[in-house]
Amino acid sequence: MLTSFSAGAGGATPPALTNLKWLNSRRLRIWAGCDFPDFLPKQVEKIKDPYARKLASRIERIPVNFSKGCVMSSCVKPKEQKEANPVVLLHGFDSTCLEWRYTLPLLEEAGLETWAVDILGWGFSDLGRLPSCDVASKRDHLYQLWSTYIKRPMVLVGPSLGSAVAIDFSVHYPEAVDRLVLIDASVYAEGTGKLATLPKAVAYAGVYLLKSIPLRLYAASLAFNGLPISTCIDWTKIGHLHCLLPWWEDATVNFMISGGYNVIDQIKHVKHKTLIIWGEDDQIIDYKLGVRLHCEIPSATLRQIPQCGHIPHVQKPDVVSRLITEFVQSDQSQKAKPDSVSTVSVPMITGTCTSRYLAYPN
Repeated sequence: MLTSFSAGAGGATPPALTNLKWLNSRRLRIWAGCDFPDFLPKQVEKIKDPYARKLASRIERIPVNFSKGCVMSSCVKPKEQKEANPVVLLHGFDSTCLEWRYTLPLLEEAGLETWAVDILGWGFSDLGRLPSCDVASKRDHLYQLWSTYIKRPMVLVGPSLGSAVAIDFSVHYPEAVDRLVLIDASVYAEGTGKLATLPKAVAYAGVYLLKSIPLRLYAASLAFNGLPISTCIDWTKIGHLHCLLPWWEDATVNFMISGGYNVIDQIKHVKHKTLIIWGEDDQIIDYKLGVRLHCEIPSATLRQIPQCGHIPHVQKPDVVSRLITEFVQSDQSQKAKPDSVSTVSVPMITGTCTSRYLAYPN
């Protein structure tokens, strides 16, 4: 059984650094009781969140050869390999594997082999020799990482735009996916739209604005309801960390002008068993789109989390980890307790489809 998590709890103490050879091989930077890989921006040392600090200390770069060359790609590898298919966590638009700082430890505690992977063009990968960061390159990069290191059908988890990444990948490489988990899915946008036609100078100006702390603070206030200002500032620093890498602007503009993800026509081709998770108070993407998505994927289940915004795996990690664990273990008949959920009916936006979903209580 998973332990209920509180964001205000103290962090776990990092393991003792007893192997000097291992220490040198990872080239760590040690500060205030945490050891960080030296490829992370030095501003990581200013982050207060103990769970973010702990996960940051586990980030590695591994070589991935794909059509655009070889990229030292950032990820968090599982502590141990299990017999069951692994869980692979993606992240949202312009984000990193640090999104999973609260939920990943709970999934590991539940006995799941868990990876957190940075999508090409975002995260902390070495993009000094900048490859194309368009959709095809992101897909190919993820496939080559999977075929080189994971090598088994995976439970692919995508939050927000990561859901579009997961859908696109599962349709192109169905053999690499066991099942899907889509969290507050951003899958009905038609790519980057008119942004793809912007002159490069204007695109770079827009990306510079995207990097600004005030805009990211505002985005955090939308994503998380009622967040204390001190926590909001620290979480903004966590989400801003990868923007400090020297190639971030180029990679982001490259993706923007490439047209981005448009998976609307791919949704009907998803054949994998799918769990859709939605924050009831999402201020960014309406939950009715989650109901629509549930109706369009044949083997989908929709679960809604009350009093939760756009990023449930940060705001309600205990609930998200429990949902994922139950979903992964469902073939073993490990079901949720009957008294832990309530069933309600939700009408579809258009047509006659009526969806059934399970709402988790507080």
